Amino acid sequence: MSMLLSTPDAGDLDEVVRALAQWRHEGAPMQLHPGDVGYYWQFGPEKTAAALRTWRREGRILAVGLIDGPELVRLAVAPEAQEDEALARQMADDVTRPERGVLAGDKAHVEALWQGRFRQVLLDDGWEPDEPWIPMARDLSGPVADSGLRIEAVGPERVEDRVAVHRGAFAGSKFDAERWRAMAAGTPYAHARCLVGYNDQGDAVAATTVWSAGPGRPGLVEPLGVHGDHQGHGYGRAIALAAAAALRDMGASSATVCAEGSNAAAVAAYRSAGFQPQPAVPDLRRVG
Repeated sequence: MSMLLSTPDAGDLDEVVRALAQWRHEGAPMQLHPGDVGYYWQFGPEKTAAALRTWRREGRILAVGLIDGPELVRLAVAPEAQEDEALARQMADDVTRPERGVLAGDKAHVEALWQGRFRQVLLDDGWEPDEPWIPMARDLSGPVADSGLRIEAVGPERVEDRVAVHRGAFAGSKFDAERWRAMAAGTPYAHARCLVGYNDQGDAVAATTVWSAGPGRPGLVEPLGVHGDHQGHGYGRAIALAAAAALRDMGASSATVCAEGSNAAAVAAYRSAGFQPQPAVPDLRRVG
């Protein structure tokens, strides 16, 4: 049975998001989440669709890729297909050959956070381990401690606070109110919340967006940041606690996040908020 690689249309986005949500369950390896697509939606539905790739067999989606820049594709695979030899070899061929329209040029990176046949095929073909990512998760079966910050779930009326914290936390970010509105108009945002934390002086000091994959499934924290002018006061832990509490209210079974292994401060903040690290998983790279 042949495997079909394709780029969805904007009208296919809901189907892709549903597939990603269905693949999320406790015990499954962390991989591309509906919230990752929801966050990318800030560029609009047409650009979001153009950045996606799907692998289908007999019309059923078995894998999804999000091209996050010219050199990186972030991937997810249906749980029952993680050891599928034909799928693994087809995906490996497609991400390796630029003419397939997944990754352009000789320099390329693949984020595949599950340990399955696909990763092994790439390693056997000469791809190399790159920077490690640390998947982290917090169980939400019990209550979450108060964050100690005043937390507001923000909408259009407070979007400027959300944007100001984001740009103050991530140097060079171009996130703005227009992008927030595009993100909030996306289908995945119906199951998301933007949170802003305010200190005792009323300053917006930290912010995050949390994404549900549905009741009883792991939710995602993406992104989370503390404004550069307010770092070093425990606000990272506080907003991570608020994120976990919000996802619990939304029915998520756990709160998940993937931290760069090199970002020790972020890992420490999440750990202090009850997120438990799992074994690090490196990206894979090909350097031409």
